[in-house]
Amino acid sequence: MRKAVTIAVAGAGAALAASAWAQQQAGEGHAVYWMSADTTSGMGAMMGGAGGRPSMGSVMGAMMGRGGNQAGYAHLLTLQLGSDRRAAGQPSAEHLPPQGLQAGPSLPLVTPQAAPAERRAPTFTSDNWNAPQTRILLYWGCGEHARPGQPVVIDTAAMRAGKVPPAFAAMAARAMNPPSPARFATYGEWPNERGRTPVPAAGSLVGDHVVRGNYSPEIRFSLGAAQDFLAPVRLTSNSAAASGAVPLVWQPVSGAKGWFLTSMGASGNDMVMWTSSETQTAPLMDYLADGEIARLVQQRVLLPGAADRCTVPAEVARAAQSGMLTVTAFGGEANFSNPVRPARAPAGWRPDWTVKLRTKSSYMGLLGMSMEEMMGGRGEDGQAAGQPGQPPKKKKKSLLDRGLGGFIPH
Repeated sequence: MRKAVTIAVAGAGAALAASAWAQQQAGEGHAVYWMSADTTSGMGAMMGGAGGRPSMGSVMGAMMGRGGNQAGYAHLLTLQLGSDRRAAGQPSAEHLPPQGLQAGPSLPLVTPQAAPAERRAPTFTSDNWNAPQTRILLYWGCGEHARPGQPVVIDTAAMRAGKVPPAFAAMAARAMNPPSPARFATYGEWPNERGRTPVPAAGSLVGDHVVRGNYSPEIRFSLGAAQDFLAPVRLTSNSAAASGAVPLVWQPVSGAKGWFLTSMGASGNDMVMWTSSETQTAPLMDYLADGEIARLVQQRVLLPGAADRCTVPAEVARAAQSGMLTVTAFGGEANFSNPVRPARAPAGWRPDWTVKLRTKSSYMGLLGMSMEEMMGGRGEDGQAAGQPGQPPKKKKKSLLDRGLGGFIPH
């Protein structure tokens, strides 16, 4: 009898273990939390630290010294929580950040009423182009002059017919896949309509973080100084040389693992596109995983983290004067889990929760034109440049003189 009871208990235990394993595999209680931290400078700083895109009013106000970002850069933070649990009632979650973030004691993670489109890296397809006669003139590589065989001319009419060029057909980088409403039973995000307090330039991620809600386990983790926002990208040279090329030089950014530069402008009906890659590729602007950064640096798609200069060829600068310039420093990741991931995790290992912090720093401006010139002689703090009591030197026409419509992202 005792043996039968033992067997029965053992069988019940095995059944419970199997059930727990099946529930774990099905995702019961599993939560995934991503923090995306971008330090944006140049024109990007004009949008402030609450996310979104710069409006015409905010850009003009900043350029004329009304409410401009005096630090010259902004911190953009995106929080995304996905859970396999369904809330009992209305979903509710919040992130309790360290006081040093200076964005308030609680950041509400709101579940969208209508699921937004998934955030993905920008791609170039035939559907992106409305004018069949448009061509893309594609250049790549740092140097005084464009390499032989450049530009590669891409006919968007051919793209509409399904003939996608190699640079766009096979993107150089593998996109990351953050939490989304489509992938989880319940999802919450910040900023949102209930909370979009700007993160000030002095705001810091360093300290203890707590994420809690009625559809995920409580998440606790701490970030150190090496896991904070990256420093802003600051250009020290962005003026045309005698050859017409534009040597770009920037200050080092601690924590940068790779750099990517791109310029886009127009020449008549043509789009002129250039990247700093040593190989033909489409622009890279979204976050990249650590492994991808290392691979792309090795393949010379990205400049190494220690890079501090790159020259835009004269042919590019001449073809599209004052094209939109983007300089991106890709930082590293920080990953946490409960329980802590073992050194040799089995294939089916699935913790209660995981956290991923990813970082980058980006500058947006005009090729061959400093922020001071863009603002008509004013510095990034909105104050007139030059010596006290002296009017600013007359330089190139500012964006106010030339009109803003073509330069503000939509």
